[in-house]
Amino acid sequence: MNFPTKWIAGAIVLAACALSPLAFAYGNDTRADDDAFLLLRDAARRDDMAKVDFYADRLANYSLRDYVDYYRLKPRLKELAPEQFRDFLTRYKGSALADRFRNDWLLELGRKRDWATFDEQYPQFVINDDTQVKCYALTSRALKGQNVAAEARALLTAPAGYGEPCGGLIAVLAQSGQFDANDLWAQARLAGEADATGQARRLALLLGNSETKMAQAVDLPALALARGLGASHAEHETYLVAVGRMARTSVKLAVLALNRALPSLTQQEQAIGWADIALQASYKLNPDTGEYWRKSAGAPLSLDQMQWKTRIALREKNWPQVQADIRAMPASLRGEAAWTYWLGRALRAQAPGRVSDEARELFRSISEQSNFYGLLALEELGMQVTIPPSGLAITPAEIAPIAANPGFQRALKFFGMRLRFEGTREWNWELRTLSEREHLAVAEFARQNNILDRMVNTSERTRVEVDYSQRYPAPHDDIMNPATQTLGLDRAWVYGLIRQESRFIMDAQSSVGASGLMQVMPSTGRYVAKKIGLTDFVQSMLSDVRTNILLGTNYLNMVIGGLDGSQVLATAAYNAGPGRLRTWRATLRGPVEGAIFAESIPFTETRVYVKNVMSNATYYAALFENRPQSLKARLGTVGPKAAPAEAALSALPEAAAAQQ
Repeated sequence: MNFPTKWIAGAIVLAACALSPLAFAYGNDTRADDDAFLLLRDAARRDDMAKVDFYADRLANYSLRDYVDYYRLKPRLKELAPEQFRDFLTRYKGSALADRFRNDWLLELGRKRDWATFDEQYPQFVINDDTQVKCYALTSRALKGQNVAAEARALLTAPAGYGEPCGGLIAVLAQSGQFDANDLWAQARLAGEADATGQARRLALLLGNSETKMAQAVDLPALALARGLGASHAEHETYLVAVGRMARTSVKLAVLALNRALPSLTQQEQAIGWADIALQASYKLNPDTGEYWRKSAGAPLSLDQMQWKTRIALREKNWPQVQADIRAMPASLRGEAAWTYWLGRALRAQAPGRVSDEARELFRSISEQSNFYGLLALEELGMQVTIPPSGLAITPAEIAPIAANPGFQRALKFFGMRLRFEGTREWNWELRTLSEREHLAVAEFARQNNILDRMVNTSERTRVEVDYSQRYPAPHDDIMNPATQTLGLDRAWVYGLIRQESRFIMDAQSSVGASGLMQVMPSTGRYVAKKIGLTDFVQSMLSDVRTNILLGTNYLNMVIGGLDGSQVLATAAYNAGPGRLRTWRATLRGPVEGAIFAESIPFTETRVYVKNVMSNATYYAALFENRPQSLKARLGTVGPKAAPAEAALSALPEAAAAQQ
């Protein structure tokens, strides 16, 4: 097929704009070859087979030949014969892309119900990170008579990603008796929480209920509640789904609807209704949330409900309830670092002046972890964060085989073309069989090629041999140091924020348009530039290191100046916006530990962000100052009363707004 020359030339010019010199470091490809590859990839993602063939035919000698072949096959997966799948897997055996192609094939085999071939191929799937493939694997086992109910319950926690494979698994388990009505209604409530209308409809059919009424409960809860409760258990459950959905919009209206129905509900149905309301009230930090959770006693809780019930108890400083809630969690959740730490704290709070053997063991079990909770647990044991001395320096001889490794070379080529997903996949694939010493050599190779995000990620995987200069780099300090000194900002905190924001990828750009090292939004850049007298600002300047740091640090200074100097509050405001931060802070009934405030931030992204930034900053301070550091002291205490300067925050735009 022929395409207009003008169209081809224009597309090539646009694609070439994304390339950097690293793009040409692997093979003998020309710039035109790389341009054509980018257009091939785009055509494959759009299932445009004509353009796929057009570009693939022109890349017969391209260095990434396996990817060319993959993109030629990708839009045709449904029509490929088994021999074609096997041929690709044989030709590129042992590669990252072959494992990805096996992932695609497994999904097709599951869709076609070819369980014999699926069972043959599944054990060879190395990464095995696809929930839908896992659902097909459990379906295959269930159809053979194996009991997989417990594994399915552990897997099926996020209905938005179920698709047909996981929906089919639920149907098979229901038909075989491995899932009972309670399991199905628990899934229906999860579907309601996740706004997964299609999955809710499917569950209604399995339960012999009206799929129309269930869809209305999810999509139009006000109408469903106005229709009334109904007499059957199924109608009660559907009504409760609508109560939970209504609470997303208005907790008050949901409470009114539940109270109206209480006389006709069983005790457990009442508890379920209160739990559904309590979860949504938790997200809003509603002042009555604790009472709603107390009324939910006896309800079967989702994992998210269990965690929020505990977070609200933390905010209320109800340590016996925190202890009870964590002990009620399943072992897999209870064993996470967060709940291990908070259980230890609950035990300690109930025995002031001493640390029980159980609490000490809980803290000890996570104290070697380099995360937020590991650092807090370390302090509970009387120690602070220090930087251990580095081992023997990595030598050029150790880096040489890494530099010659075709997988890492391919990764560099992808990074040069700004194809970070493909580059990261190739990079991580090569790490699987390496020793700790080799991981440090790979991290040093990443440093040499200025791919600092890979340096950090690779170095963080070591446990015995550790190099904190790799884990916590401080690039552009010739710009950062004077910028922070002039403003009186804590340089360790700013670097901790950058490490979380962009992982030092200068051309990083978020889905909402935040750019550069400090992920500054265009509106924020314009606002700050005007405030500091940078009259020639244009949006493209956000990709300049010096300008990005200048604007980002000045914005941080404006934010923290209105928040009592609290790094916890300023970090949350930087990610979620000053307006949301003021709302969250206003819900506090009294001062709380910074760690509790961070734990109960309603946005998952911001909650994780704040914890990571604060632990990062603690490590950076230990590196910069060469002395022990306290994460607890850095977190401080957060109070509900706003400083007079906080009023000025209302004029500030968002820096890198979080998405809930």
